[in-house]
Amino acid sequence: MRKVVDLATRTYHWLFAASFLGAYLSADSEKFRLLHVTLGYTMIGLLGFRLVWGMFGPRHMRLSAMFRKLKGLKPLREAFRSGQLLQASHLKQSANLLMSWVIVALLISVIPLTLSGYAVYHELAGKWLEEIHEFFGELMLWMVVIHLIMIAVVSLLRRTNLAQSMITGSVSGTGPDLIKSEYSVVSVVILMSVLAWIIGYMFFIS
Repeated sequence: MRKVVDLATRTYHWLFAASFLGAYLSADSEKFRLLHVTLGYTMIGLLGFRLVWGMFGPRHMRLSAMFRKLKGLKPLREAFRSGQLLQASHLKQSANLLMSWVIVALLISVIPLTLSGYAVYHELAGKWLEEIHEFFGELMLWMVVIHLIMIAVVSLLRRTNLAQSMITGSVSGTGPDLIKSEYSVVSVVILMSVLAWIIGYMFFIS
């Protein structure tokens, strides 16, 4: 087994996923409107953590590493022109590239989603802004679905369970570990900060 994802990153990932799922499920409920808003703010806060983690965190989570993956479009275009795109190596590269683009799109979409949600909550605009907010919510849901599909596809192409890496932090196979530390303290800080924010905003601030 190889260690490929640290505990802090996994904690962020599941908190982000849970925040979006909770916000999406509570979107149409007036009873849970405050929870919906709180989770929306939580998402933008977690996005901020991801940006900081991408600049100062472990090497495998750096934004520069993500951007390097996005540069794989040119060789794939050349492979398409030469008729070699369906080769196994290019299929793996195409799947990895698409998954990287989806992740970036997910992170970026949080910004218009939460900004429009803030404006709707504070009644800063009319019905048209509500529709924009709903549009980005549905768009993000579809990107999550595509993300899950790509995880399954890449897992099949690599013959390894990629989903396992976000649960245990490890994947099967040989090779060096990608992480040197679990960053457990950072993980605890993230979790406690999110819980404190949700409880504080819902019961004391709002």
